[in-house]
Amino acid sequence: METKSDQALVGVQNYLEKAAEKLRPSSPIKFHISSRTDAGVHALANAAHLDVLRAPGKAPFTGHQLAQGLNHHLKPEPISILSAQRVSSTFHARFSALSRTYIYRLLLGCAHRSQIPVFERDLCWALPGGPLDVPAMREAAQFLLGTHDFSTFRSRRGDGAAQNPLRTLLQLQVQPAPAFLAQHYLHRELQLWEVQVQSRAFLYGQVRRMVGALVAVGRGRLSPGHVRELLELKDSRAFPPSAMAPASGLFLKSVEYSQEDLAIPSVPAEEELRGLS
Repeated sequence: METKSDQALVGVQNYLEKAAEKLRPSSPIKFHISSRTDAGVHALANAAHLDVLRAPGKAPFTGHQLAQGLNHHLKPEPISILSAQRVSSTFHARFSALSRTYIYRLLLGCAHRSQIPVFERDLCWALPGGPLDVPAMREAAQFLLGTHDFSTFRSRRGDGAAQNPLRTLLQLQVQPAPAFLAQHYLHRELQLWEVQVQSRAFLYGQVRRMVGALVAVGRGRLSPGHVRELLELKDSRAFPPSAMAPASGLFLKSVEYSQEDLAIPSVPAEEELRGLS
């Protein structure tokens, strides 16, 4: 499932369920989405599951029919169903996920907002000034890898202080954007970089705070050691409010599941279709 920025007042789930109602199921459909994102964040490939029961005598939807029908009723919203398939009744889009991977896109070289390419507006963080100190950013990233109490890097709103702040960061890389994207802007002296981060789950606002801290290191406003100190403080109030990265550059890239969870079961024709990506 691909989306471009959650709508401010009505979430993606509402649009999906409204589209599903037009497929005339025999009972209301509820979407269970693997990852929720704050307003302004995008998804390249989110995942969800749903149960679809049709009226007696009607054949169950195939995955292709379900995706095609939902996409028809989702027009003109910036939401697209990429594929759908049947999965077992024990599968859960959120709780079965092994990990989630986000990318954050940084555009360097823009002295003014007017220099941001039209197709990049609201899809990246356009940083003014010169290049970033990428080696220092990578050094700082090493302190965040592994299992830590990420209280400093959580938002003070959204998920409540009671949520366990322990998270395991599997990957945190600072890398140039794919060549076909990066080369497109070279003639304009612009550079695209990506911060890619992977974990089983994240705290609310965690990725945007981590990216903001790395960018502060890249600009020389923080040292790599300062990032370690922030992590060790375990206090969200210690994080510099101005350092949080804006939502527009953040994309949910993928949600990873085991092959066993995605194996297509043998299901009698009268049973419901479950699964969506």
